[in-house]
Amino acid sequence: MALFRKILIANRGEIAVRVIRACQEMGIATVAVYSEADAQALHVALADEAVLIGPPPPRESYLNGERILQAALALECDAIHPGYGFLSENAAFADAVAAAGLVFIGPSGAAMRIMGAKTSARAAMAAAGVPVVPGYQESQAEADLVAAAAAMGYPVLVKATAGGGGKGMRIVHRPEELPPALDSARREALNAFGDDRIYLEKLIEQPHHIEFQ
Repeated sequence: MALFRKILIANRGEIAVRVIRACQEMGIATVAVYSEADAQALHVALADEAVLIGPPPPRESYLNGERILQAALALECDAIHPGYGFLSENAAFADAVAAAGLVFIGPSGAAMRIMGAKTSARAAMAAAGVPVVPGYQESQAEADLVAAAAAMGYPVLVKATAGGGGKGMRIVHRPEELPPALDSARREALNAFGDDRIYLEKLIEQPHHIEFQ
């Protein structure tokens, strides 16, 4: 017997397709969501039901948690699968889903608040005695960021606090490159994650990536 009867997939593209196909193998009904630009997308065609959630900009569709939750409730879903990106690391959305009596297929809002934002994750790791890359996250003011970068030494990396997948990141080699990099990273972060906060890290060139799951 399937754990859920019906799941809404709050995403698009390959991840939505994979979740839908996995649900089909498990006998779980699926609901796709889509923006006006994705009406003919594969995930829409594959799902048992599909709901239009807004215009093309992600912040008006795939980042609109209230609209997505309303769709899940209206179609009597048991759970919401966020995929990756978009609302998958949004603690408020995870809490809202749980408060509405549905299951959020992912970490709890409490866990996300600690580890979801890079700045709070860095703080938690530092508090636990884990070495972290030198950085600056105390202020969003451009003057403070410029001063911090100078003190840290170039090159530095501008990173979106709520970022993932390389979005909202800019490598900066010289002081004059920093202000436009901050503006560009903020715009991309706001569009991709609904959060324009950024912070700085010292750039480590040719690093080794070690990931724990």
